[in-house]
Amino acid sequence: MSVISAQVSVYPLRQTSIGPAIREAVRVFRSCGIDTRVGEMSTLVCGEERALFDALQQAFHRAAEHGDTVMTVTLSNACPEPSRTTDLSSEGL
Repeated sequence: MSVISAQVSVYPLRQTSIGPAIREAVRVFRSCGIDTRVGEMSTLVCGEERALFDALQQAFHRAAEHGDTVMTVTLSNACPEPSRTTDLSSEGL
């Protein structure tokens, strides 16, 4: 299996608070042992392919328990793992 990365955004719809559904999704990623970096607009996750896909499915189901939910996911096998990121400015980009 290979390591993949994903940028995930959870959008709770028609709910009085967006926090519970988003926090639940993040809890799932962390409990599955997925490297999780929470940002202002999205969460970056990285892990073995099968584990990450399983965690994405669980996270969606757990977030959706709070009500209508949209989850957007961008997947990559080409982006560096968070621990291997480099300063792109040093590469002339």
